Amino acid sequence: MARTKQTACKSTGGKSAPAAGGLKKPLCYRPSTAALREIHCYQKSTELLIHKLSSVMALQEAREDYLVGLFEDTNLCAIHAKRVTIMPMDIQLACHIREEHFPDNL
Repeated sequence: MARTKQTACKSTGGKSAPAAGGLKKPLCYRPSTAALREIHCYQKSTELLIHKLSSVMALQEAREDYLVGLFEDTNLCAIHAKRVTIMPMDIQLACHIREEHFPDNL
């Protein structure tokens, strides 16, 4: 069987393995230290912790639910008065029944 020639390969110059004593062990802090560091970080920052968009959406949802309920009660007051159109006095009556304060100049 004939021999084949081997061509020389260039070395890529890879990194050598670090020495055994060169590895640094990470520090283990007490759990309270990590919590205090996080508290200090949040106290220094001026950014919102609750994202503005989600809180605005929650407020809008609550406001919409309140108004829908108010208009449902207002519509019932108008139907009770044998009317189809709601009027300011229906809103005032619905608020009075709900025991809510509503401005008189509506």
